[in-house]
Amino acid sequence: MDNLLQFLNRFGLARIAAMATVAVLMLGFFAFLIMRASAPSMAPLYSQLSIEDSSAIVAELQTQNVPFELRGSGDTILVPRDQITALRMQLAGEGLPTRGQVGYEIFDSQNTLGATSFVQNINNVRALEGELARTMTSLARIQAARVHLVLPERELFRRERREPSASIVLTVRGELSAGEIRAVQHLVASAIEGLSPNRVSIVDNTGRLLAAGTGEGENGVIAGQTAELALAQENRLRTRLEDMLANVVGPGRARVEVTAELNMDRSTVTSEVFDPESQVVRSSQLREEANSATGPGSQQVSVANELPGASENATADGATSEQGSTTEEVTNYEISRTTQTAVTEAGGIKRLSVAVVVDGTYVDNGNGVAAYQPRTAEDIERIAALVRSAVGFDEARGDRVEIVNMQFAERPDLAVGTSEAGLFDFTRDDMVRFAEMAVTLLIALALVLFIMRPLLRRVLAPEPQPLALPPGAELGHHQMVGANGELVPEETQEPRDKTPSWVANAKSMGENQLQTLKTVGTLVEENPRQAALIVRDWLSDAA
Repeated sequence: MDNLLQFLNRFGLARIAAMATVAVLMLGFFAFLIMRASAPSMAPLYSQLSIEDSSAIVAELQTQNVPFELRGSGDTILVPRDQITALRMQLAGEGLPTRGQVGYEIFDSQNTLGATSFVQNINNVRALEGELARTMTSLARIQAARVHLVLPERELFRRERREPSASIVLTVRGELSAGEIRAVQHLVASAIEGLSPNRVSIVDNTGRLLAAGTGEGENGVIAGQTAELALAQENRLRTRLEDMLANVVGPGRARVEVTAELNMDRSTVTSEVFDPESQVVRSSQLREEANSATGPGSQQVSVANELPGASENATADGATSEQGSTTEEVTNYEISRTTQTAVTEAGGIKRLSVAVVVDGTYVDNGNGVAAYQPRTAEDIERIAALVRSAVGFDEARGDRVEIVNMQFAERPDLAVGTSEAGLFDFTRDDMVRFAEMAVTLLIALALVLFIMRPLLRRVLAPEPQPLALPPGAELGHHQMVGANGELVPEETQEPRDKTPSWVANAKSMGENQLQTLKTVGTLVEENPRQAALIVRDWLSDAA
């Protein structure tokens, strides 16, 4: 204990406190690094949540003892990255998040025994609105949705029927295209009986009208569909041509532009053709009749007697006879008939225009420089034949194909390599984690080098001792430095030889003072810090 106390006394209270502070700081800093490195990586489970959904999800996570963090105003919940998929599946089984919308589960939580038809109809509309909103928020470009439905009831004894309508407010990421807007309209119209897509009004979160929903504007919709169909057709043909030419002239060495003019007319043609050459006997009927009659000529008056030659038929005794036959043949023929009904839908290609620019070839000129050489006419003709076959060229409808051989402004890279996932292929999350570790390491090095190291050096530096004057040096006021460096008053000094006169005494004092001043000056020049400490001690003693 004595050695320990001497050790502590030698260091002093200030040094011990400084060393304890440095130790606590070092332990705390490294504990923070260890906790930060061992802490799980957090990622958003859900974002842009309503307060109700956030509260329900937090309660569920607390029940499962899952660590989580809240960001923003509580609308973003972060959980360990490796548990996101399992937690989303579990929460989906619990019906979370509801996104602030009520779906068909409204009928599960209510007692329908005493519910009126009005309440049931209201709940049905609420359930439809909630389910449609959930379906629309599952789309990638739609962040949130709110749906309002107007479903008129059919009144008794009323012939006219009001059409249903819908209005939708969307919170979108970026901007929706015309095709995506129509997709939302058809999605809602298909879910509601009797609802037309043109009766669905859509507004985004900035108040911009995306679809009027007044039932008008068919021409505008058709025009938009025509433009999208033409663009899709052009992109499809261009992609096919560029892929084909890349295998012929090299990747990046051909540029293709396609302009497609579509026919948006719908027509139905019905034709009936009869072929007289391909007649077939359908039925044949033959009828024969024979008549014979005799009688006295003077007693009978008939039409046969009045005919010429009737007298020849008379017998010798004056009697007459009549004979006749009738043959009737009926033949029915079936004529070949062809009935054709041709329906031409909109979207057919009316005319195509294809422009292809092909780069030339590059040959070493002998100096290690690749020289440009244009392609031959035969190569261009072959490429043109390939392009015509690929696009279904039809000269009768006015299609045009132009192949031009020109040198590109920048030579494309001909070396096409395939990169495989290797050891040093990092994802975005890995890069962020490495950046955090690098920043933490830099902070740790700066703390050690610029704060802790100077502090430790100062704490461990030895305490400077006051300068010792040589024994026998006089400091004035009848005092002298003793053998051990202490100040000795004149009264306690040993008696000196006082035989010399006052002159010798003065000379001796002057020499001693001069020597003392020289010694002090030398010590001050060599040790200015210790000299300052001595002066400070003198001032404190005088005070």
